[in-house]
Amino acid sequence: MVLVILMIIAVFIVAYRINNGQNVYQFVTRTVANTYNKYAPYSFKMVREKTKQLGQEYTPRQYATQVALFAIVAGGIAYFYFFSFLWALAYAFVAVMFIPYLAYLRCQRVYSEFIFEQIQTYTTNVIMEFNTTQSFVKSLEGVRDSGVLEEPVLGDVKKMIDMSYENGTIDESIIYFNEKYPYYMVKNMHQLFLQITKEGAIDSGEALENMALDIDALVEGVYRDRMDRKQFHRKFLTFGLALYFLVLAMIMLLGKEKYIALLDIWYVSIVLHAIILINSFFLMTGEKYYNADVGVE
Repeated sequence: MVLVILMIIAVFIVAYRINNGQNVYQFVTRTVANTYNKYAPYSFKMVREKTKQLGQEYTPRQYATQVALFAIVAGGIAYFYFFSFLWALAYAFVAVMFIPYLAYLRCQRVYSEFIFEQIQTYTTNVIMEFNTTQSFVKSLEGVRDSGVLEEPVLGDVKKMIDMSYENGTIDESIIYFNEKYPYYMVKNMHQLFLQITKEGAIDSGEALENMALDIDALVEGVYRDRMDRKQFHRKFLTFGLALYFLVLAMIMLLGKEKYIALLDIWYVSIVLHAIILINSFFLMTGEKYYNADVGVE
């Protein structure tokens, strides 16, 4: 244990010296950020940038707090399981390594929710514009110029307009947008506009009104699902964390000395490691579900 503490102190001193006496916290956060910008996938960089623009990205202080919390909780759990500082440090290190993955899931959820809201705005406004213009392309131009859309949806709407004028038909532009945003409300609305454009309609107002009502019902269901997920998430985390501390009940029943004696049996240690790993997998699966795409299904 003394050796581990000395190694941590040595790393701190080296980092301090390399950084010419500047704040070590700033040096570490800057190094992590540079590493992220170098190796993170380009697509996720765009997602994270949009998350920052929406004001929902964690600050360096919040990330530092998360690192400390994960390390303390994971280290404390491991220590109570094995009464070993080495295992406590090992599990604390592994837990901290999962923070980038959790940040990835959270950013994907925020971005997915943003895109869904943009698609909702796109569909409802195109329908309203069509009631006035009776032209799909003119409706797209009206939505483009209205200022209600943001990137990347705005850029894709502009591309749809360009493709429609270049090809003289709306088919290719609709295929492009449907593949880019495979939401039911998008596919159903575009199918209706294709039918109106190709087959004609004396009065399309009723069909468009029914489509708008269907979109409202779908959006309501998605937002209800989002609230249900948040409630499930809180209960899930509470239950998952409580499972880690069941070992405390065993320690209280057996007594600390008898429990430590059991740790010398190799298969007991394996079972305890398995409990931690299985419960951790259980928690990560729940986190992935909570942050899954919104509104696609």
